[in-house]
Amino acid sequence: MTGRPLIGVSTYLEARTRWGRWELDAALLPAGYPLLVQRAGGLAAMLPPDDPAHAAATVARLDGVVIAGGPDVDPSCYGAERSPRTGTPAPERDSWELALIEAALTSGTPLLGICRGMQLLNVALGGTLVQHIDGHAQGGGVFGRHTVEPVPGTRYAQVVPEPASVPTHHHQAVGRLGDGLVVSAYAEDGTVEAVERPGGDWVLGVQWHPEMGEDLRVMTALVRAASTA
Repeated sequence: MTGRPLIGVSTYLEARTRWGRWELDAALLPAGYPLLVQRAGGLAAMLPPDDPAHAAATVARLDGVVIAGGPDVDPSCYGAERSPRTGTPAPERDSWELALIEAALTSGTPLLGICRGMQLLNVALGGTLVQHIDGHAQGGGVFGRHTVEPVPGTRYAQVVPEPASVPTHHHQAVGRLGDGLVVSAYAEDGTVEAVERPGGDWVLGVQWHPEMGEDLRVMTALVRAASTA
């Protein structure tokens, strides 16, 4: 490959969003995501929800895929009853992003899941989620911070070998681990904070929000893998 790798980032699809004098339906992505891709050396492309049948063709045009954070995954995706604390579902995102994950895993395209994206990666591989935990979200649209501890010998530990303070905002977490995944980082309270699939393909999920911090190492590792895939 020559030039900067093209990294697709999934997006929100929101009704009646307002900016200036306009109030329209909009595909949205917090600016931190494309800025992080760009700072890490990649080109960012938005991937708004689409027909899941188009996911493989979409991924085929990309060098890497990022599944962004967002609303709670619908518990029906992993065969669970909805908890009263689980948020409003986003079925268009669930189906599209699960299809993107499957396409990336099938094609060997480097894949990074962020927060919801990590949870969807786990669900895509047959895992489950804990629908509510305390202590990892401050509420009110404010990101907190806590320390994550890498698991020695994992891909994540090669990228970030020391305990790191990370920006966090989530109230759900990995339950049963998906097939073929291993845990590569934990929070101090034992919550799974990163998962990956060992082997040749670059597949990593992190529960925190690197786009809200200054540490480029995780995204730089994805961009580097996308440059050589």
